[in-house]
Amino acid sequence: MAHTCIHWFRKGLRLHDNPALMAALKDCKQLYPVFILDPYLHNNACVGINRWRFLIGALKDLDGSLRKLNSRLFVVRGKPEDVLPKLFTKWKVTRLTYEYDTEPYSLQRDSKVTSLAKERGVEVIYKVSHTLYNIERIIEENNGKPPLTYTKLQAIAKTIGPPKRPIPAPTMDDMKDVKTPSSENHEKEYGIPTLEELGLDTAPLGEDLFPGGEQEALRRLDEHMKRTKWVCTFEKPQTSPNSLSPSTTVLSPYVTFGCLSVRTFWWRLTEVYRGNKHSDPPVSLHGQLLWREFFYTASLGIPSFNKMEGNSVCTQVDWDTNTDYLAAWREARTGYPFIDAIMTQLRQEGWIHHLARHAVACFLTRGDLWISWEEGQKVFEQLLLDGDWALNAGNWQWLSASTFFHQYFRVYSPVAFGKKTDKNGDYIRKYLPLLKKFPAEYIYEPWKAPRSIQQAAGCIVGKDYPHPIVQHEVISKKNIQRMKLAYAKRSPESPSKSKGVKRKAPSIEIIKKKAKVK
Repeated sequence: MAHTCIHWFRKGLRLHDNPALMAALKDCKQLYPVFILDPYLHNNACVGINRWRFLIGALKDLDGSLRKLNSRLFVVRGKPEDVLPKLFTKWKVTRLTYEYDTEPYSLQRDSKVTSLAKERGVEVIYKVSHTLYNIERIIEENNGKPPLTYTKLQAIAKTIGPPKRPIPAPTMDDMKDVKTPSSENHEKEYGIPTLEELGLDTAPLGEDLFPGGEQEALRRLDEHMKRTKWVCTFEKPQTSPNSLSPSTTVLSPYVTFGCLSVRTFWWRLTEVYRGNKHSDPPVSLHGQLLWREFFYTASLGIPSFNKMEGNSVCTQVDWDTNTDYLAAWREARTGYPFIDAIMTQLRQEGWIHHLARHAVACFLTRGDLWISWEEGQKVFEQLLLDGDWALNAGNWQWLSASTFFHQYFRVYSPVAFGKKTDKNGDYIRKYLPLLKKFPAEYIYEPWKAPRSIQQAAGCIVGKDYPHPIVQHEVISKKNIQRMKLAYAKRSPESPSKSKGVKRKAPSIEIIKKKAKVK
């Protein structure tokens, strides 16, 4: 039987290493590549302007690649469970394919859509390709529990063996008997909206430093893989959080949106490593990809992973509710130039170095402001191009010393940490030009500069730039004691002290009963 297929793009915005798309092309006469602007995921509360620009860029790139195969992208708006059944009927669809997604919302959505498809006689096939491994398999190999340490995850990955090799993108040969029906009204009905059409204010947008899309992702990957020595000696902790241009690959947004396959990234690294002495996990580039796998596994295996309450591995802390502190942190008004420069870069560019994330996350939570990590998580989700549900939740728990990391007495200084890699404060001068005329000895602590120096710099602390929101030396000691109390209240058998947490029946099993896992 020749099928009429919808391939549903969600993440996985690429043609290379897309097994679900290849499954759609098998015995297919008509292909409809669909992307749904879902109001739950694509709304201005959780998607900032940089993130919107990246997504629209990725969709345009994808449409361009599909056109080269005589196909097109169909962009529709609405809830998937409302939109897809209408398209099944309208286009007489017999098969739906998509890439498996482990986020709780995605699992519920896919379960609903799968039921609706089955009711209409539509075959459903999904494939694992957003992660290196099938996350379910990692949990099964660990007796039904997500591994709560990186070394445990490494051991399980070693048992399973290397990740599957990526598959090539479809060619004209794969498409020779496949047509994508298209009407003259295509742009009007199914075109990719502009940022203006989405009602977005584009005035704050700066230069597009990280254009969205598969072609850009592969170009950047090629560029980095040519730097053999850099790739082989890469150690994440040795990279700089405040260099003027990124000291890491900045491939993370492309992996998050699925413009770049993580398996393609892994195997390209393997090729570069071959025959060369190279760094190892956890600090190597392979190590970074395994960290991603670690947090994905935890997020699938631990209920309420993005919350403190109901999260069985998370330390319960009596965080303060202080809207003024939270706003000052979010809007780069803390009075600590290193922190404010990072938050300015985040808002302007949609990306900050991993260690810069460490600094501002510690400052917001256990270090200084004592605000819940859940609040920081929301801000990062909106502003980061690589804002990824599992990694965002996992890293915020780690940096607030709530889960995974328990040395709460180790606090980042909002002054000394930045000085280690940028004594002159060039990073601060770039993102806070108001402070650029301060001499190096005062750039991290402008409030200590004599009035005459502040006047010469054209910036008076307390008038043009705020006084420090808290006194770090005092408050950080007080907060260490508060963390000590929170830790003392944890029960001896608390899962956050043990090596795993038994997993409740996974919702993915509901989908497995309904969909064909091939």
